[in-house]
Amino acid sequence: MVTSRLFLTGITASGRHGANPGEKDQTQDFVVDLDVEVEVGDDELSSTSDYRTLIRTARETVERDSFDLLESLAHAVASDALALEGVVKVSAIVHKPAAARSNQVQGVAAAATVER
Repeated sequence: MVTSRLFLTGITASGRHGANPGEKDQTQDFVVDLDVEVEVGDDELSSTSDYRTLIRTARETVERDSFDLLESLAHAVASDALALEGVVKVSAIVHKPAAARSNQVQGVAAAATVER
């Protein structure tokens, strides 16, 4: 099996995630970065995992589910991407810009890695 890695960064989505009171009352912005190892056949889109599908899957997960922990959200994003055909391994990093601003740091994020 031949594999390759796709790096998809800056995937924006809105969702209702957080452990603090009121955090799930309104949607918040999240940013997802994916590092995805995919099987590659020949030089045709049908022989690998389409990055557009990976991006859509990440957005749908952030928008559909609701978690207290950023770590749980990162795991859900990685797991949903891994379920796609041709995907071998996924690392998902989920950034929460509002948490960074409220804590006066440049970034707050959680990462999860899953593989077959």
